[in-house]
Amino acid sequence: MFSSEFDPSLVQDLVNRAKTATSDQISSLVNKPSYSVEDIPLLLSDEASLHIETLAQQAHAITLQRFGKTIQLFAPLYLSNICSNECTYCGFSRERNIRRKKLSTFEMTQEYKILQQKGLDHVLLLTGEAETQVGVPYLKQSIEIASNYFSSIGLEVQPLLSDEYRELIQAGCDSLTVYQETYDPEVYSDVHRAGKKADFSFRLDTPDHGGIAGFYRMNIGFLLGLADWRFDAISTALHLQYLQKKYWESQLGISFPRINPEGINYEIPNAVSTKHLAQLIITFRLVFPDLFITLSTRESAELRHQLLPLGITTMSAESMTSPGGYSGDDQLEQFKTTDHRSLESIQEAILSQGYEPVMKNWDTQITRN
Repeated sequence: MFSSEFDPSLVQDLVNRAKTATSDQISSLVNKPSYSVEDIPLLLSDEASLHIETLAQQAHAITLQRFGKTIQLFAPLYLSNICSNECTYCGFSRERNIRRKKLSTFEMTQEYKILQQKGLDHVLLLTGEAETQVGVPYLKQSIEIASNYFSSIGLEVQPLLSDEYRELIQAGCDSLTVYQETYDPEVYSDVHRAGKKADFSFRLDTPDHGGIAGFYRMNIGFLLGLADWRFDAISTALHLQYLQKKYWESQLGISFPRINPEGINYEIPNAVSTKHLAQLIITFRLVFPDLFITLSTRESAELRHQLLPLGITTMSAESMTSPGGYSGDDQLEQFKTTDHRSLESIQEAILSQGYEPVMKNWDTQITRN
């Protein structure tokens, strides 16, 4: 399990290397024929940011070579906002005085139909973390119903064990998304104050459980703004390297969501600039050429337009972060989105950049069939 190999002190040494990088080191780094995890501290340095245009061109070329000019579109669908965790940054945190809701089979079916009618064929099912109310039986039923409407079904729910994930894969789920939120143990403890999510190591090992179960694709990442972004980025890179070696049959993906404090009165302790967000995307594309990189509707339409050529392969569209949101119940948001464009507008914008918006994943369909 990754928790037995993860060494925060080693990560901090690498962060210090990034912070003390010299211009000579970066000059010898830029235009390398290929990059490795060992290059990440230098690629994330302030010195490297001075060469961002050159590195961006390399990242763009690698993306075209590996993925072509296609952007996969999907929609997140929240099944419930009931949660047993207390997380300082989350709109669903259990201490918040909000209306709680779990979709019935009828309500989730209505949500599925709305997304299907829009032409979306990929859905990511999300819940708050509450095992007794949205546990495996509920998730299994939700997936089985969703399989009537979508060819690709992902999960972003409470961490489960391998046998439980296998049961959900058999029901029709093909991808797992789990964010560590932050890899800094001290910060993690500060922001996760109660509930099962407070167990740092158990969450750290969740991708292992998914890999053992045999997910077709696994997506990891961290929430930008909680801790030192370089510490979390380097930790994530080491995690990806570990997963690549151990679960090589699973495709791997990453996302870089930034905290949106609107509506939850949360002061971001370590805000991440747009420049550093771009540097993250470029770095991970250079080091992990086959990695799926997702850009969410947390970012504005203008910024998503600018960041797309740097290495993005997947984008969410018309996202609602409230259970029942697509049917009109949009008052229970986990967080505010920023890109409010319609699916059609997003498709048009992608086409205007010379890319093709893709609604189906034929590789997934072939694998599942």
